[in-house]
Amino acid sequence: PSTNPTSTVINNGISMIAGGNSVVFNPHPAAKKSSCFTVSLINQAIVKAGGPPNVLCAIANPTIDSAQILMKHPKIKLLVVTGGPAVVKAAMNSDKKVIAAGPGNPPCVVDETADLVKAGRDIVNGAGFDNNIVCICEKEILAVSQIADKLKEEMIKNGAYEIKGEQIEKVTKLVIADPGKPGHEGASNKEYVGKDASVIARDIGLDISDQTKILLCEVDRYHPLVWTEQLLPVIPLVRFNNVDEAMDFAVQCEHNFRHTASIHSRNIAKLSKMAQLMNCSLFIKNGPCYSGLGFGGAGYTSFTIATPTGEGLTRARTFTRERRCVLVGYFRIV
Repeated sequence: PSTNPTSTVINNGISMIAGGNSVVFNPHPAAKKSSCFTVSLINQAIVKAGGPPNVLCAIANPTIDSAQILMKHPKIKLLVVTGGPAVVKAAMNSDKKVIAAGPGNPPCVVDETADLVKAGRDIVNGAGFDNNIVCICEKEILAVSQIADKLKEEMIKNGAYEIKGEQIEKVTKLVIADPGKPGHEGASNKEYVGKDASVIARDIGLDISDQTKILLCEVDRYHPLVWTEQLLPVIPLVRFNNVDEAMDFAVQCEHNFRHTASIHSRNIAKLSKMAQLMNCSLFIKNGPCYSGLGFGGAGYTSFTIATPTGEGLTRARTFTRERRCVLVGYFRIV
C-alpha cells in the first residue's frame, strides 16, 4: 500500500521468507521507489548473512497489467493482496489461494467506568501514531455523554487540539474527498493523508503548535468524518446516552468491516459484549490500538490484517502449506 509501503515490505518480507518462500512484490505505483529500495536493502542483508541473492524481487514500474500477470503466473502459488475491492476481486478470480487484507474504520468506545486519564493519553497516542495513516489507528471516538468533557480535557493535555464550529466544516471540506455515510465508506483527500495536524490546521488559517498530535472535533453521529476512514490526524468524537448505544453504533460506523475496534472500560460485561458485537480481527481493551500489534500489549506486529479471507493478523505460519509425511511399519516401539 502507498500509506505504509516500507514497513509492509519489511514485515511481510521477513514473515514470508521465514515461511520458506521467495517473494515478488507488485507495489503501489505511488510507492514504487521506496518499496524497491527496501527490497534491495533486505536482499543485501540476506546475502551478507549467507543466503542466496534476490530472494525478494519487486516490479520497478508496477501497473494493473503487471499485477494480473503475476496473479496468473503458473509458478506463483499464493497471492497476498493489500488493496481496494477491485484488486481483491481480481485476485479471488485467479484460481489461486488468496490472503486478502480489507479496509477498516476503527471505532473507540469510552464509557463512564473508564480510567479517563489513561484513556485520554492512549487515544491521542494511538490516533496520532504516524499521523493516523495506519489502518488500525483509532478513527472515531464514541463516548458516553457524562464523561465526554473530561475525556476531551485529558486528550487536550496529551497533545490534542480541539477545533469547533466553522473550523470543523473547513477542515472537513479540506480533508474529505468523498463523504462517507451509512452504507458508503467514502474517501479522504489524498493530498492530506498522513499530514501533520499543524499542516492541516494552517491550511484553514489556524496557527497551532507543530507538536500537536491530532485535531479533535465533536460532531453528530452522521458527520462524514465519522464514516470515512481518514488516515490523517483529524479525529471526530460523538456523544451517546449510554455505552450500549455507543457499541451498537460502533458496528454501524465500522461498516461491518470487522477489522479493528477498541474500548476503554472497567466493566467486564461491557468489554465482553463489545468484543462479541464487533467480531473484529483486532480488538483492543484499555489501550491504544497499536498495542494490538505487540506495542505495549500481547501479540506480534502484522502489516497485513486479512479479515476478508479469515487469516486475521498474518505471520510466518500464515505463509506456509501444511503437509503430513507418514512412515508405516518402521520406527515403532510397540
